[in-house]
Amino acid sequence: MAVISNCFNAMSKVSILMPVHSEVELPLYETTIPAGFPSPAEEYLGDTMDLNQYLIKNATASFFAKVEGDSMIDAGIFAGDLVVVDRSITAKNNDIVIAAVNNEFTIKRLSTKNGVRLMPANKDYQAIVMSGENELIIWGVVTSLIRKF
Repeated sequence: MAVISNCFNAMSKVSILMPVHSEVELPLYETTIPAGFPSPAEEYLGDTMDLNQYLIKNATASFFAKVEGDSMIDAGIFAGDLVVVDRSITAKNNDIVIAAVNNEFTIKRLSTKNGVRLMPANKDYQAIVMSGENELIIWGVVTSLIRKF
């Protein structure tokens, strides 16, 4: 149990935020933006898009969480990122989840092969191996990531 407590001192943690139910529709360009070679600009605006509808499948079971720490950087999740978490999805092997271990929140990849473990995505951290001494509650599955530059 001491190993788990020590691991949490420097791991990525999350701050749970309340669900936001607002609508903001922004213009959506109908053409895609190539990440390779530039293409001629097209000045055609299409419909609008509500990011809530795009990122959240089940609004009544979803919430935002703000990430702090660096234990998930190799999964592309950095301090300051917001994750969308859906509580209606049953977590399965390899999902990124928000979990409470002994009443402390963390964001990790769930591993259910050969026992239950919460896996960091940073080689500087060790897995949290669940045993009968620890309480694990999966709060939800991460479905989207929001990053402000």
